[in-house]
Amino acid sequence: MNKSLLFLTLALGLSSCNLLDAGKPAVQDVVVLGLNDFHGNLEATGFAGIKVPDPKDATKTINLPAGGAEIIGGYVDSVRTTNPNTLFVGGGDLIGASPVTSSLLRDEPSVIALSKIGMKASALGNHEFDQGLKELLRMQNGGCDSNDTTKACKFDANYPGASFKWLGANVVDKTTGTPVFKPYDIETTASGAKVAFVGAVLKGTPDIVTPDGVKTLTFLDEASSINKYIPEIKAQNVDAIIVLIHQGGTASDTYDKTGCNTLTGPIVDIAAAVDPAVTAIISGHTHQGYNCVVNGRTVIQGDFYGHLLQRLDLKLDTKAHKVLEVKAANVVMDTRSIAKNADMTALVAKAKSLTDAVKLQPVAPIAAASISRTQNAAGESALGDVIADSQLAATSDAAHGSAQIAFMNPGGIRADLIASLPGNTVSFGDVYAVQPFGNTLTVMTLTGAQIKTLLEQQWTNLASPRILQVSKGFTYTYTPTYAADGKTLTAVSVDPASIKLNGATLDPAAQYRVTANNFVAAGGDSFVIFKSGTNVLQQPNLVDVDAFAAYLKANSSTPVAAPVLNRIIRN
Repeated sequence: MNKSLLFLTLALGLSSCNLLDAGKPAVQDVVVLGLNDFHGNLEATGFAGIKVPDPKDATKTINLPAGGAEIIGGYVDSVRTTNPNTLFVGGGDLIGASPVTSSLLRDEPSVIALSKIGMKASALGNHEFDQGLKELLRMQNGGCDSNDTTKACKFDANYPGASFKWLGANVVDKTTGTPVFKPYDIETTASGAKVAFVGAVLKGTPDIVTPDGVKTLTFLDEASSINKYIPEIKAQNVDAIIVLIHQGGTASDTYDKTGCNTLTGPIVDIAAAVDPAVTAIISGHTHQGYNCVVNGRTVIQGDFYGHLLQRLDLKLDTKAHKVLEVKAANVVMDTRSIAKNADMTALVAKAKSLTDAVKLQPVAPIAAASISRTQNAAGESALGDVIADSQLAATSDAAHGSAQIAFMNPGGIRADLIASLPGNTVSFGDVYAVQPFGNTLTVMTLTGAQIKTLLEQQWTNLASPRILQVSKGFTYTYTPTYAADGKTLTAVSVDPASIKLNGATLDPAAQYRVTANNFVAAGGDSFVIFKSGTNVLQQPNLVDVDAFAAYLKANSSTPVAAPVLNRIIRN
């Protein structure tokens, strides 16, 4: 090409770019709204951060009803009306472990709701993988080729998939090493500002989902995976880069404390390692409300179930492609003051019409208004005991495995058992809220020595132990050891003489029949000793929630009460 012609072409190209830039304001105000750990909660639930008078008893208070698709949609509408440069995004676990209204319809109403509200992108969460990769890809792309045809496409006969993109910079195919989902997404606002969102999920996801569902995937380090794409993103002249990550921490400050500096947990190390070009981190997973600063960068999380939306108010210089100012806040999705989105009202009504008959079906009375999942100092909970007892009852006969002991993972207990019907009667919806995964029961043989190993594996991660809930008749004692600060756990020992079944110490060489749900039985939550079990009896037709409901019914003449917490003893 002639040099003069080349220079002229370049000049015209630059001139064209300058003309495009000239059409947008040099400084723009952009709002980013984030939603984490929604878990299909289409309807409002109680937010513990604010207490309000109980409408049924003026002498008592209850948690503020907050969240729900109608309120979230209404708030997003109101912000967009004020500022059209508003982007709605997610921090993962939008679906999975959901209430009946969404879960019985395979969470399709929740995906459709968030799409209609205008979500642009979301980090993957571990619960997005609850039903395996193939089903997650269907949730993204649409269609009815589901692994549960009894639920799929019952809300919409032609399920369209999500209009937003799930992002996973650190989720790659185990064979090819290539990303299975988009690593990042760049959105252009109404006024032309470009905001990039990079997504990641905690690298420990394979340990907390059913292993078979992610066996073809590798989950890489979060920060290095995010940083890999930053140069590529910056080359596209974006005006801000936001990380959406399903990993979090905890803070001693409350959700409404701006700029807190008490954040601890995995997200702190990730935030410290992420490229300085990242302006803010919208986090999730730990179900906490915090608005903190790590190394000068905003790190925020909005509780769970849509009680709070994270709000980032950005002032962007679109000529210099830089962030001039960031203001961060957690906004309460208050059902008392936020106008509802009419489309969401119709959507929720349709979902309820398809599920209420099942949800409201009475199961049985319980001895009090609720049974709590809150663990005591040793890690035992009343509800955990009851669930373990129900699984033992379902599998103790010869036809179902002759089980002697049942173990229940605490992460599978998603809510307190609260009786919503008169006379302290629980409905199927109440039971389902406690165990929404649809796990099935598995019975296997373990030796006494393997059971001791199982108990020790509760502390595979000393910083985040998972104390199994145990059935009646099984007891043991453990002793923790702490560092000089008296707080940091350094070791745990389980006294083999204390491991007893109906008062008799377990023989290390003897064999015992043990029940667990299929998630744990496959080695989930790092309980890998289960994979060494023998004489395994898989029971695909014995679902945990059904076993739980059957146990409550079988004891309806003397309603189930919270047991005395004396099965797990901590020295």
